[in-house]
Amino acid sequence: MDITGSSAIVTGGASGIGAAVARALAAKGAIVVVADLNAEKGEALAAEIGGVFASVDVTKTEQVAAAVEAAGEIAPLRACVNSAGIGWAQRTIGRDGLLEQAHDLDAFRKVVEINLIGTFDVTRQAATVMSRNEPDADGQRGAIVNLASVAAFDGQIGQASYSASKGGVVGLTLPVARDLAASGIRLNTVAPGLIDTPIYDAFPDPDAFKANLGQNVLFPKRLGHAEELASMVVECLTNSYMNGETIRVDGGIRMPPK
Repeated sequence: MDITGSSAIVTGGASGIGAAVARALAAKGAIVVVADLNAEKGEALAAEIGGVFASVDVTKTEQVAAAVEAAGEIAPLRACVNSAGIGWAQRTIGRDGLLEQAHDLDAFRKVVEINLIGTFDVTRQAATVMSRNEPDADGQRGAIVNLASVAAFDGQIGQASYSASKGGVVGLTLPVARDLAASGIRLNTVAPGLIDTPIYDAFPDPDAFKANLGQNVLFPKRLGHAEELASMVVECLTNSYMNGETIRVDGGIRMPPK
């Protein structure tokens, strides 16, 4: 599928994997709507790649609607990438037998609301706008890629909320792809492994921490680059025969319990 001259929306597009995807789509000729809460980084990236910034909290359905409609007004919306998400680490129960020390239920809800419900809301709204497009020679009107995580399959200790949310993203892949087939819209999911993003900068010695993490990867023994994820996302969007699939991009890692 050719996305040259089309619009594309990338949630969580201001940094990390989302920013790498936004740059890759712009390089393919798309006009990218960088949808994020970080206006400073989002506006700077949009200016860099000739795109547009949209302030979007994926838990606010009216903000999602405004962004996807704006994207459709710029040019036919043919690509959507859901990269917005948060993490959380907490064991299911505490060590002292007190319910107050058990997993924070509001935190669990928040992770699911952003990572799963937010992803689905953007998907349904972007697909609705895509359905208005004229189909190409293959009958395609658009394509969507959702970002999950290897935690959907290899969830570690303390990752109940995160793994559940990403497992939900994997679980909705095939049924939503089947739903959208009648409108000529494809949907795939990419599940990253350990990727070198700014999330690790908060550690005391980020380089040493990342090097140690990389030893757990089968090969190559390093963290993945955001550009490597972006390459797979673009392939899923543009390869007309990719549909209804979840692809791990993880260097062969299988996460240990902790």
